[in-house]
Amino acid sequence: MTQRKPASGTPSREADIAVVGAGPSGMTMALLLARHGFRTALVAPALPAADDRTTALLESSAEMLRSLKLWDRIAPHTAPLEHMRIIDATGRLIRAPEVVFDASELKLPAFGYNIRNAELNAELAEACKAEPLLERIDARVDGLETGESGVSLSLSDGGTLDVRLVVGADGRRSAVREAAGIEVREWRYPQCALVLNLEHDAPHHDHSSEFHTPTGPFTLVPLKGRRSSLVWVQEPGEAERLHALDDETLALEIERRASSILGRMRIVGTRQLYPLGGLSAKSVAANRCALIGEAAHVFPPIGAQGLNLGFRDVATLGEVLVAARRRGEDIGAASVLAAYERARRPDIASRTTAVDLLNRSLLSDLLPVQLLRGLGLYLAGRVPPLRRFLMREGIAPAMARPRLMRGLTLG
Repeated sequence: MTQRKPASGTPSREADIAVVGAGPSGMTMALLLARHGFRTALVAPALPAADDRTTALLESSAEMLRSLKLWDRIAPHTAPLEHMRIIDATGRLIRAPEVVFDASELKLPAFGYNIRNAELNAELAEACKAEPLLERIDARVDGLETGESGVSLSLSDGGTLDVRLVVGADGRRSAVREAAGIEVREWRYPQCALVLNLEHDAPHHDHSSEFHTPTGPFTLVPLKGRRSSLVWVQEPGEAERLHALDDETLALEIERRASSILGRMRIVGTRQLYPLGGLSAKSVAANRCALIGEAAHVFPPIGAQGLNLGFRDVATLGEVLVAARRRGEDIGAASVLAAYERARRPDIASRTTAVDLLNRSLLSDLLPVQLLRGLGLYLAGRVPPLRRFLMREGIAPAMARPRLMRGLTLG
């Protein structure tokens, strides 16, 4: 990392690539780049208070983390998801039978691994500190100016950062996306997610249980020990009522909704409310800027797709940039960004559409919609080739699985 003092006396830095945003996608992107020889700056304010939410890292994401030599430090904090159960609790005229998917059918130890975001972030942050080609800059990006050969970022600490490419990992309200002139399509759902963690008397046996209700999913995902995380999607007014309950009353309500499958429950830590909506960037790259994670796509917490889709952005962009450098190309060139766009667009569009349709099918009272949804789940439970296909594609689509998620190197 090069640092110099311009005439103004404010610090100026240079790097190959700036990654803006220090969530899991941003930190993993920065580590991937630095470990493949790019001088990388990770730019974001200091991490906020501990995040009580959890993330299910699907097997493809775990494989990428193994490839980056990160999994050994993350794995001890995780709980495996060996079985995934879908229960139709809509109470409607047409209901699907219960379906249980088992990772052993794919000869995998688990579909994925659930971890508290605070523990995932802490391990990634420690790895970042130890990376010699990675500089962490605790600052906001106040301005971004693109040119023919690079990008200059104005930082809140008064300095500047000159790079050849900016990676926007700065979330739904991405300043990088706005500066790059990339438009978005946004939408809202009449839903709100109540998110919290639980202790329970009965073991979860590494089962993830998703109850489909008329207001959205009610999903219990295993954590280490006799703990689970809950994402409960409700109508906003009801979500606020539940959020306001005392711990004991809320725990009893959750136990009732879960049909006591985990026994007596106790609330652990804080509870959070998230209004649900979606966002899709019309492009994931432009003007020497590339988007990953929620800067490029946002959708409801269904099927553990959010961060895993973001990790596929990370792995694909890394693959594209390493290949471009090998060919002697400018890593911020329009042709390189176009290659990233082509690689990611089908996966992002198909996942966004699938999650949107599944969520809307739960909200619909139309009999044809209920029939199609019920038939789909029935076939998924009764037709082995279809079951295996859905399980494999749920982990990561075969046509959009980058090298690092297949146990291969980038060279």
